[in-house]
Amino acid sequence: MTVGGRVAKLGDRALPGEALSLDGRPLELGSKSSGRVLIYNKPEGELVTRSDPQGRPTVFSRLPPGRWIAVGRLDINSAGLLLFTDDGELANRLMHPRYGLEREYAVRVQGKLGEAEIDRLKRGVELEDGRAAFKRIEAADPRARESSNRWYRVTLAEGRNREVRRMFEAVGARVSRLLRVRYGPVELPRDLAPGEWREIANPVKLQKL
Repeated sequence: MTVGGRVAKLGDRALPGEALSLDGRPLELGSKSSGRVLIYNKPEGELVTRSDPQGRPTVFSRLPPGRWIAVGRLDINSAGLLLFTDDGELANRLMHPRYGLEREYAVRVQGKLGEAEIDRLKRGVELEDGRAAFKRIEAADPRARESSNRWYRVTLAEGRNREVRRMFEAVGARVSRLLRVRYGPVELPRDLAPGEWREIANPVKLQKL
């Protein structure tokens, strides 16, 4: 048997990524199983923290027992899809900017945006922590009757603090409701009620990122 091209001796250990072979044939060892992943439908009014000095409700109080790591955050006034995992490496991959995982939101804005404002949001607006732009922005239902509020679907490839709200504020608009409906390849299930969670039985798409 060889480990990394050298003849193995009793007690040798293979380092991560080293090739193993037996009688000249490569060995394929079963990969380490990834951690569990939960989908949670966060309601407005919950904090993404383990405890709050003011005693406000937190998302972790609703989850099953485990060492859960929140993948990104939603502020207390935002709702929708949150992912949790007990695998730190997977959590880092899901949040790391290099992977550019899309976040999609349904956003209710007070008033209707004009073409100039939409164009600015696509090209980019200056925020205090740098320039930000939507990859996509479109009216959720162009046929909807005119009203004081209008729904839009927007997509970002990053997740800075309150970024969606701040972008709309930069063009003079105000977000009255924000709901995350997708994180990377994972969509918020339509039948998952606010405050409920569901485990992804086989999160292959996430594991391969």
